[in-house]
Order: sequence, then structure tokens, then C-alpha cells
Amino acid sequence: MQPNSPWRIPDFRTLFTASALSQLGANISYVAVPLVAVTALDASPGQVGALATLSTIAFLVIGLPAGAWVDRLSHRRVLIVADLVRALLQLTVPVAYWLDSLTLAQLYVVVLLNGCATVFFDVGSQSVLPQLVGRDSLVRANADINTLIAAGNVGGRGAGGGLVSLVAAPAAVLFSAGTHLASGLTLLFLRRTPTPAAPPAGRSTRLRAQIGEGVRHVLGNRELRALALTAALGNLGSSVINTMLPIYFVRELGLSGGALGLFWAAGGAGLLLGARCARPVAARLGFGRTLGIAGLCLAPSGLLVPLVDRGFWLFIAGAGWFLAMFKVGMDNVLGVSLRQRMTADSLLGRMNATFRFLLTGALAIGAAISGVLGELIGVHATLWVGGAFVATAFIPVFLSPVRTRRELPEQQQTISAEKAPAAES
Repeated sequence: MQPNSPWRIPDFRTLFTASALSQLGANISYVAVPLVAVTALDASPGQVGALATLSTIAFLVIGLPAGAWVDRLSHRRVLIVADLVRALLQLTVPVAYWLDSLTLAQLYVVVLLNGCATVFFDVGSQSVLPQLVGRDSLVRANADINTLIAAGNVGGRGAGGGLVSLVAAPAAVLFSAGTHLASGLTLLFLRRTPTPAAPPAGRSTRLRAQIGEGVRHVLGNRELRALALTAALGNLGSSVINTMLPIYFVRELGLSGGALGLFWAAGGAGLLLGARCARPVAARLGFGRTLGIAGLCLAPSGLLVPLVDRGFWLFIAGAGWFLAMFKVGMDNVLGVSLRQRMTADSLLGRMNATFRFLLTGALAIGAAISGVLGELIGVHATLWVGGAFVATAFIPVFLSPVRTRRELPEQQQTISAEKAPAAES
């Protein structure tokens, strides 16, 4: 095992195992919950759009303060509580279904609160990682974590579609609840994370001031701002597409939930391969050049997705989705590593929360737009809108200084960020 390999660290192995279980559950419910709405509750495009919006709107509502709260709390405790809450919430769906009392209103509440718990889990897991592995191992650790996320997209969404076909969507949600419970129990073996350091003397400890510090750090830095804009636009386009796909597959094309799961799994395979290729390609071409070339060459493949139809065109659309997600997989490894190295430990929670606010907030906005457009212009036309966003999302990074960066910033830049969180203009 190499000296800087994160796998030499027991806590990283624990976090990775728990994250694997959590990702599996999240991806199964990603497929199963909208299919519960479509098949069991006969939801309309607007209602499916509302469901998808509520599942991610928590990042817009509490995303920024969550970063400040995470910076004040034990990351270990945050992760455990978030997983247990998600398990309990998802358990209520199959129970209500089998008691013949499930309603869309309950689904709305479940996905909203589940999203709140996910805010804390995502911010906490990204913030604790540099503490566990050290900054020299960040790229390797992020590559492995993003490979896991991508594998979750393949296995979890494929499994979600398969479970829906075999045992119905509510039972698939029950399985998802079990994986979150297992993840929370696994995290009990994570050693107690360090107590957050007190803010330096003279720096305001008020929540609003701390939130503002994190926002200025991200939006005041040209590279971080470009990374955030590109990822947010890509997420918005993906959300527009993914919100309408369950309706288009089931009602327009007459395909099964299993076919939808496999289509999404193709995107997960792209994420997986992109995450694994990111580090070796960046070592040869440079970080910025890799991000720029990947965006220019691969992002336009998002325009193939709206061509989805039965037969040959299903494979063409799946190939487009695979290539678009391959680009996202590379972005995730390189972009996350870059922003973590440019951020001091005391700002990690707020930096991650700002990114999650923008990125996952874009998912909520995209879902809302998708639901409205689905009602106004039709499901298929809405897919073209989403494809256009995915195809052009790379432009902010391509036009920014990120494109010329060859390596990650050195630790000294991180130390400087501690002294001047607003970063460069």
C-alpha cells in the first residue's frame, strides 16, 4: 500500500463503508420514490416535479446555516444522526402503503425532511474527509469516494429498478431505509472527530457572519466561483431531465421501472469511469486542462438524451447520458479536490455548505422548472431544455483561470486562506 494511500487509515475505511451503504440507499430511493408517486398514486408531471423539488429544496433553505452548524459540531455525530433520521423517515412510506393510507402529502413531507438530513450528511462527510486522510491524500481519497458515488449510481439505481420490478416500489423504499440504518450503525466505529476549534480572536461568532464568510470565500474567488457555476448549471439541466424521465419512460414509452433504472445506471457507469480516469488524465494534462477539454468535448453529448425512444434510440440516448456523466465524474474528483485544498480547515464546513447550497439548490430549481414546463410544453420538450443546460454548463470553467491550472494549490495557499477567507477577486 502506498504511503499516501487513504486506505491505510482505519477511519477512512469506516467512512467509505458507511458512505457505500448510504449511497446504495439514496440511489434506490431515487428510483423508487417517484415510481411510488407515478404508479401507486397516479401523480401528474407537476406533482412529480413538486416531489423532486421538495427532495432537494432543503439545500436552499438550510444549506448555508448547516455549514456553520457543522463547523461547530462533532462531524461524527452529525453523520450518525443524519443516517438514522433518513432510515426512520423512509420506513414510514412502505408502512403507510401497506396500511392503505399513503398519500402524496406524506411523500412530500418524507422527501422534504429526508433532504434536510441529507444536507447535514453531505456537508459533514465532505468536511470530515480532510481531517481523516490529510491534505496530501485528498485527491486519492476523493477519487475513491467519487468512484463509490458513481458505483452507487450504477448499482443503486439498477437495483432500485430491479426491486421495483420484483417487489414493487414501496418495498424498495423499505430496503433503502435498511441501508441508511446500517450506515448509521457503521459510523459508530468512526473515532470521535476533533472538537471544532474556536474562531480566532476578533472574528465574529454570529451565525450570519460565519455564513457570509463562507459565501465570500467561494464567490470571491474566480476559480471557486467558476467551479460552482459550472456544477450548478449542470445540476439544473440534469434535474430537468431526471424529473421527467419516470413519466416519459412509463407513460410515453410504455417501458418498465427496470428500464428506467438501467438508463440511470448507464449514467452511473459514466460517473464511475470518469472518477477513475480523472487522476491519471490530470497527471498528464494538468488539472485545469483536463476540466476544460472534458467540458468542451463531452458536455454537448447531453443533447443526445432527449432523443430517447424505444429500440435503437434508447441506446443512443443512454450513450449520451453516459458521456455527459463521464464528464461530471471527472469534474467531481478534480473540482472537489481543488476546492478542499484552497480552503482552511475552519472554513471547510461553510465552503462545502455554500457549494451544496448552489449545486443541490440547482437540483431543486431544475425540478420545479421541469414540473412547470412538463405541464406547459410537454414532457419531451422539457427533456430538450434540460439537455441544452447540460450541454453548455462547462462554459464558466472553460472561460476561467481554472482551465490553465496544472496542479493543485500548495498547502501554503490553504494557510493563507485561513487569514483571508475572502480570497482573490
